[in-house]
Amino acid sequence: MPELPEVEITCRGLHAALAGASVSAVSIRDGRLRLPVPAELASELAGQTLAGVERRGKYLLFAFGTGTLLAHLGMSGSLGLASPGSPHDRHERVEIVFGPVSMRLRDPRRFARMLWVTGDPAGHPLVARLGVEPLGDAFSARWLYGATRGRSAAIKPVLMDSHLIAGIGNVYAAESLFRAGIRPDTPAGRLSPVRCRRLVEAVRETLRAAIAAGGSSLRDYVDSAGHPGCFQLQHQVYGRAGEPCRVCGTRIRVTRLGQRSSFHCPRCQR
Repeated sequence: MPELPEVEITCRGLHAALAGASVSAVSIRDGRLRLPVPAELASELAGQTLAGVERRGKYLLFAFGTGTLLAHLGMSGSLGLASPGSPHDRHERVEIVFGPVSMRLRDPRRFARMLWVTGDPAGHPLVARLGVEPLGDAFSARWLYGATRGRSAAIKPVLMDSHLIAGIGNVYAAESLFRAGIRPDTPAGRLSPVRCRRLVEAVRETLRAAIAAGGSSLRDYVDSAGHPGCFQLQHQVYGRAGEPCRVCGTRIRVTRLGQRSSFHCPRCQR
């Protein structure tokens, strides 16, 4: 699933290419997504000018004059740019044409979302319930220490709880915990202020490094220009079960934690 870095990269690419452009056509090729694409989307967007694109957690918010297009890439989705007359991929679900360029939602597994929101998008249930942004000022060592008090759950699924922290998935939770030297099964409530500070710094460093590398392309992810990311080449633990740790040489272990594969180095993470 595209996580915060991949969504941020997509956001930046689409904003740079489309902000200020007007919608000339909308084609719902197959609206059967996780939530059905609203049939009135074409009429709502017709002739509207895109003010800009922002990210909130793993959601993309396209601001138009009368509302906001809210998009989520799901498990395998991507939003790419193409020429309006170019051939269509069989997995393309929605096409929005902005004059000489079109934005196409491609989603083989149909878990993406594309909804029309009127009023303040921050109040929409899918957005309002999101937690703090890990690259924002609110995500601090003091905040994390307070938020984890009394929590017996392992720290890795806590990091992945979008109601607490928005945008961190399995890949970047694993990589952040490695950088912080913390085992993924450590009870969140046992983290000291010092370890919370180290973890906050590791999360920020990991996400920024991933954005700089174009994100991680593990399966379907490509950016808005169709380019894959290369941060997967820098992964220290994720997807490397049985391989030697790049720091100490110990074999990376994989366990099940919160019904997800969890990778860690038993020597570097304690």
